[in-house]
Amino acid sequence: MADAPPELIETSLKGLCPRCGAQTLFAGLLRFDQICPNCGLDFDRFNVGDGASAALILLIETLFVVLAIIVQLSFSPPFWVHIILWVPLATAATILGLRGGKAAMLWLEYRSDAGEGRAG
Repeated sequence: MADAPPELIETSLKGLCPRCGAQTLFAGLLRFDQICPNCGLDFDRFNVGDGASAALILLIETLFVVLAIIVQLSFSPPFWVHIILWVPLATAATILGLRGGKAAMLWLEYRSDAGEGRAG
């Protein structure tokens, strides 16, 4: 077990448990594990939701649309170049962004002891 709980950036980038710092947060590419096998923290009790995911996707995809427009106006490449260039880059950026965003939301809920139906 780690000496101190991980910070937000470290948790987001590495997929660490917010309590013990073990790299056990994700069971798949974007799916949280049910429980941390290292410290027993129940990840299912956190409700990360889709709000941050939707905002993140909109921001990332807006960035790629602007970049595609700049490339088109600067170089006028054929359409297939845009497909080969932007589809894999946007997909990878979205998946990595979602993974980090979901980990950050879980960390924030854990640190603030947030819960559904409770007044702050």
